[in-house]
Amino acid sequence: MKTHILFAALFFSGFAFSQQKSDTLKTKNIEGINLKKQVFKKQSDRFIYDVASSPIAKGTNTFNLLKQTPMISSIDGKTLKIMGKSEVVIYINNKKTNMDSEALIEMLKNTPSEDIQKIEVITVPGSEFQVESNDGVINIVMKKSRNNGYNGTLKMQNEQSYYNNPSAGASFNFRKDKLAVNTNFNTGSWTEREKYRLSNGDSTFRNESYGFNDDPNKNFGGSVNIDYEINKKQSLGFTYNMRYNKSFNSILDITNIQNGVLKNRTVNDEDAQTRNHSFNLNYEIKTDSLGSKLTSNISYLWFNRDKSSINETFPFIVDENNKYGAFKQWVPQIINNYAANIDYIKKTTSGNSWLMGASYNNTKTDNDTRQEIYTPNGFINDFAQTNHFIYKENILGLYLTYERKLNEKLSGKIGARYEMTKSNGEILGKTSFERNYNNLLPFVNLNYTINPDNNITYTFSSRVRRPRFWELNPARTYFTPDNYTQNNPFVLASKYYNQEINYMFKNAFYANLSFNYVEDASSQLPLQGSLTKPVKDKNGNIIIGSDGKPQMATTKFLRYIRTNYGNNKQLGLTLGMNKSWFKEIWTTNYSINLAYAMYSGKVSEDPTSMPVPGQTEVLSPYIVDVKNFNFSAQFNNSIRLSSKKDWFLGINYFYASKSKMEIGELGTRQSLDLSVKKIMGSWTFLVELYDVFNQNFNQINGVQPDGSFNNVTNFGYPRIFSVGVTYNFGNQKLKKTREMKSANDAVKSRT
Repeated sequence: MKTHILFAALFFSGFAFSQQKSDTLKTKNIEGINLKKQVFKKQSDRFIYDVASSPIAKGTNTFNLLKQTPMISSIDGKTLKIMGKSEVVIYINNKKTNMDSEALIEMLKNTPSEDIQKIEVITVPGSEFQVESNDGVINIVMKKSRNNGYNGTLKMQNEQSYYNNPSAGASFNFRKDKLAVNTNFNTGSWTEREKYRLSNGDSTFRNESYGFNDDPNKNFGGSVNIDYEINKKQSLGFTYNMRYNKSFNSILDITNIQNGVLKNRTVNDEDAQTRNHSFNLNYEIKTDSLGSKLTSNISYLWFNRDKSSINETFPFIVDENNKYGAFKQWVPQIINNYAANIDYIKKTTSGNSWLMGASYNNTKTDNDTRQEIYTPNGFINDFAQTNHFIYKENILGLYLTYERKLNEKLSGKIGARYEMTKSNGEILGKTSFERNYNNLLPFVNLNYTINPDNNITYTFSSRVRRPRFWELNPARTYFTPDNYTQNNPFVLASKYYNQEINYMFKNAFYANLSFNYVEDASSQLPLQGSLTKPVKDKNGNIIIGSDGKPQMATTKFLRYIRTNYGNNKQLGLTLGMNKSWFKEIWTTNYSINLAYAMYSGKVSEDPTSMPVPGQTEVLSPYIVDVKNFNFSAQFNNSIRLSSKKDWFLGINYFYASKSKMEIGELGTRQSLDLSVKKIMGSWTFLVELYDVFNQNFNQINGVQPDGSFNNVTNFGYPRIFSVGVTYNFGNQKLKKTREMKSANDAVKSRT
C-alpha cells in the first residue's frame, strides 16, 4: 500500500510542480526554452511523441521505445495496448503493416530506435483507417535521408523464465540512387509453461481440475521490401512477408476431482504448425506540389495452420461411469485472401484536405475438422464433432473525409466509411447460413487550441467488429472431455460507437474521457449443462436395464462458447503525464486509467449443439448483469546514470485492480520491472527483469444468480530474466524503403 501511495504522490505532485514553476520558467533560461523541442504534444486527432528529442530513445529497439510512449503499455512483453482500447493496429509512415501480429512484434524488436523520428498515438482513428471495434492506431514515422549505402542490425537475446528461451534477429538495409531494399530475419526457440487451476459446479456438484501445459515452439520469419523510385513523382514497391511456427509435443496434463473424490487424469498431446505468406504490390504517384497523391495496392495472403492432437483420460477408480477414454482430433485451417485498394489525398491551396478511397477484400477459409473416438475395436469417426466448414466473405469499403483548419485555434475532420459485407458459411452435409449487411460508419473530430498551453479535442466514431476467422470454425479445444472451448460460426458482427474528449496541458499532462457503446456484443462465455446418454459396455454395446430400457448416465460439462449476449457500455478516464526532470536525468511516463463498465444480456442456447439421437442435453442459462468500477496505473521511469549518456536504469510498475467482465471477476494484477542499459558505440547491452514478484497472472471467479460458479487461475510464470545484445553497423543515416500499405491488412488481424 505504501508503494501505491508513493507512486500516486509522485504523479500528482508533477502537476503542482509544473504550475509552481510556470512563472519562474518565463523569466529564467529563456534561451533554453526557445531552443527546446516539444517531446510530447497533441495535434488534431492524435498524440505525437517526438522520439528524436527524447533522452530515452538511444540504444534500444522500437518495441521497448513504444512501451515508454505515453498511453501505450505492454504487460506481457508480447503485445502492445493503448489505455482503454481493445487492441492496437500498427501503421508505419501512415501505412498499415503487412504482417501477422507475432511477426510484427519481432520486427519491432529488431528495429533500432535510432531509425524512428516520431510516434503518433491515435485513440479514435478516422474513416481513412481500416480498423475495427474501438481499436487504437500507433503510427510509427521513420527518419528519412537520401544517402546511398547500407546498414544493418544484429541482435541476440536470451530469456530465462521456467525454461530458457533464446532468440536472434538481423536486418539489412541497402539504398542505391532510386532503388532501396530492406530485409529482416528472426528466429527463436522457446517453451511456454502455464499452470492451471479450474473449478465449476453448483450447490449439488463440484468439479476441480489442476495441472500444467508445456508448449515448445520453434519460430522463424522474415520479410523483403523493395522500393523503386520511377521518377520524382512516381514510386513502385513490392513486399513479401513470411512466418513459420512449429509446436510439436505440446502437453496439457490435468488431474480432475469431482465432489472431493479423485476421479481421473487427462493428458492432451498436440502437434501444430503455422505457415503465413503475404505479398503486396504498391504504386504511388504525387499529383501536385501541395502533397496530393494517389496510392494503390493489390495483395495476396495465404495462411495455413495444421493442428492434430490425442486426448486420453486415465481413471483412478474404474467403474461404469469412469473408464479409460480417448479421442483424436485434426483441426486444420486454410485462409486465402485477395485484396485491392486505392486511396487519394487531395490538398488544397487553403491548407484543407480531402481523403477518399475504396477497398475490396475476398476471403475464403477452409476448415476440415475430423474427430475420432476410442472403442475396444480401435478409433472410429465421431460424426457429431467431425465437420468440414467453408466460409466465404466479400467486403467492399468506401470512405470520404474532409479536414479543415477554420482558424488558428479551431480545426476539424468529418468523414464516413461505408462497408458492404456479403458472407456465407456451410458445414458440408449439415447446415449453412448466409449473412449480408451494410454499415455506414460516421466520424467527427473537433480540435480547439485555447492557448499554447491548453488544447481540447472531441471525437466520435462508429466501427464494426467482425468475428475472427478462427472463432467461426465450429471446432472444440479440450482441457478435459467435459471442459472445453467451442467456436461458433453463427456469431454476429458487433457495432461500436466511440466518443472521446481529450484535454492537454503544457504538452506534458493530459486527460482523456471516453464512452463506448456496443450492440450485439460478443464474448467467450462459460455455459454449464448436463448430457444424458446410454451407458455402454467395454465392447461399445448399450447396456439394457431390468426394465428393458437402456441404462442412462448423466455427466456435467462446462463449455466456453464465443457468442453474442447483449450490449455493453464503458465509461473511462485516463490521466497521464510525460515529463523529464533535473536536466533530463529522470524521465517519467505516468498514467492512471479509471473505468466504469456495464454489461447486460443473456445466453440460453448453443446454436452449434447437435446432440446424437438418444442423448439429451440441458443447458443452464448464463446471465450477464455486470456493473463495475475498476482502475489501473502505469509508472515508467528512465534514469540516466552517467553524464556520457551511456548508462540507463529503468524502473517500471504496473497495477490493475479487480475488475468484473462478462465471464466473471478478474483478480488484482501488478508487475515491477527493472532494467539496466549500457551503450558502447555501436553495441548496446540490455539486462531486464520482468515481474520481480511474480504477480502478473490471471485469476477469474464467476458466480451466477442460480448459484452456479466457474473459477479459473492461469499462472504463466511471468518473472523473466532477459539479457540482450544489439550491434548496429553501416551508415545509420540511410533512408529505408517506403513502408507500404497492404490491401489485405484488414483481414490479417482476424487470422
